[in-house]
Amino acid sequence: MAILANPVEAIGRLTGAARAVGVLRRSGLVRPSRPDLAIASVRSVRRYGPIAGAARIAARRDRSAVAIVDERGTLTYADLDRRSNALARAWAAHGLGADSVIAVLCRDHRGVVDTMLAAAKLGARLLLMNTGFGAPQLADVAAREGVSALVHDQEFTPVLSRVPAEVRRYLAWVDEPGTGVPCLDELIASTEDRDVPAPRQAGGLVLLTSGTTGTPKGAPRRVRSPLAAAQFLDRIPLRAGEATFVAAPTFHGTGLSQFILSFALGSAVIFRRRFDALSTLDGVARYRCTALVLVPTMLRRILDLGPETLAEYDTSSLRVLFSVGSALPADLGNRATQAFGEVVHNLYGSTEVAVATVATPEDWRAAPGTVGRPPLGCRVKLFDAGGEEVTEPGVRGRIFAGSALAFEGYSGGGHKEIIDGLLSSGDIGHFDASGRLFVDGRDDDMIVSGGENVFPGEIEDLLAAREDVLEAAVIGVPDREFGHRLRAFVVPAPDRTLDAEEIKAYVKGNLARYKVPRDVVFLAELPRNATGKLLRARLRTH
Repeated sequence: MAILANPVEAIGRLTGAARAVGVLRRSGLVRPSRPDLAIASVRSVRRYGPIAGAARIAARRDRSAVAIVDERGTLTYADLDRRSNALARAWAAHGLGADSVIAVLCRDHRGVVDTMLAAAKLGARLLLMNTGFGAPQLADVAAREGVSALVHDQEFTPVLSRVPAEVRRYLAWVDEPGTGVPCLDELIASTEDRDVPAPRQAGGLVLLTSGTTGTPKGAPRRVRSPLAAAQFLDRIPLRAGEATFVAAPTFHGTGLSQFILSFALGSAVIFRRRFDALSTLDGVARYRCTALVLVPTMLRRILDLGPETLAEYDTSSLRVLFSVGSALPADLGNRATQAFGEVVHNLYGSTEVAVATVATPEDWRAAPGTVGRPPLGCRVKLFDAGGEEVTEPGVRGRIFAGSALAFEGYSGGGHKEIIDGLLSSGDIGHFDASGRLFVDGRDDDMIVSGGENVFPGEIEDLLAAREDVLEAAVIGVPDREFGHRLRAFVVPAPDRTLDAEEIKAYVKGNLARYKVPRDVVFLAELPRNATGKLLRARLRTH
């Protein structure tokens, strides 16, 4: 058997690669008539990494194609190539190079893209910072990751107060000139933009975990082959030469992945620095976007505009409404389907694992709330507390996942728990009889009340499905008799008045008695981070 292991494994890899190529051909990323482009794509990704590699692929396909549209206008792939050449040369003159770590603290606009591409052309490591950081978090991460230069929007200047002065600063977006800090546009305009020599190796990319309970960890990631794109394209019908509105922040792993994927397909990416529901609808209609990438809180704000407002914008071009960043409640996905048609694609993954599963519109129709099935090249299993695999439908277990995009360990040391080559996601979930995955909640969010295990998600989904409830969250608080009791936080829908006893009675009428909240607190909004994840720790202060 040992003798056969390697050949069998090799055949499996070849079969997987063949399937991946088929997926890429279907999307238009690989063209049978241009094998030279396919070879160039592999070389480009290996040499420059996934972001600059994808941009170079697109530029070689059509340099005049629109690459990005932001508040300042349109840039083609040729424009980006020239701009990043100039910026890379300017930075090299400032002493930045392959040994540097270049951090980005920006909203989504051309300056972020210039930085991504220029860093890759230098072979520098790129670190994507969360725009929701406070000064202590930013300083801690910058020190741990060895940041050499920090590119930031002017609005975030106060957050840099604890970053050492020796870290170079560059402004990507200027609100008021005359700060004395070098500006990317000035560097680009004053520097030669001819091609720069390719780096000896790709510099790499560091994403950060959400850090909802402490300082975020760095999760380095390297993509060595364009075949990795097949993991997304296998279940998401994106096609070459289209347009994608990326409303989710690009510092978030999935928002970034869809931005990279759009570049690889030679598609246009529509950015706005700040999310606005009406401008998002306008952008989708104006640029005939076939994909919209957003977090659930953004989707809720769009749908809350109401049917009459939604009808004012032609969104019929949409084939993909891609929810990322945090859990998509069943009621919200159903509302989106009613408003936009069967376009909802619900992705489940993490900073460490990348993509784990994707629910297609067909999955959602059959099982609202599901996160779907693993796409090509991904594996998902459930394990109990003792490490034994859970295979029975409906039985909960800890979710472990793996893919070719999974990270290899935190930059500051440490790793996720691994079983059978798969990384722990930190979540609890179950499969249904058709093999679709459902995420029941975070492992550490489980509440033990009176000896019963309660996952908040079931109660939250029940409450959020009410027409008079905008959203809800449930946590456990210490209780002398039960160990913990349930406390529900409810955001009423506009112009609706709710009663705590009515909420309790509603839960009691639909779920087991031990799942009824003892306390109900009404809030104007729930605390969330920049990617829409609920900050349960803040709720404990109420």
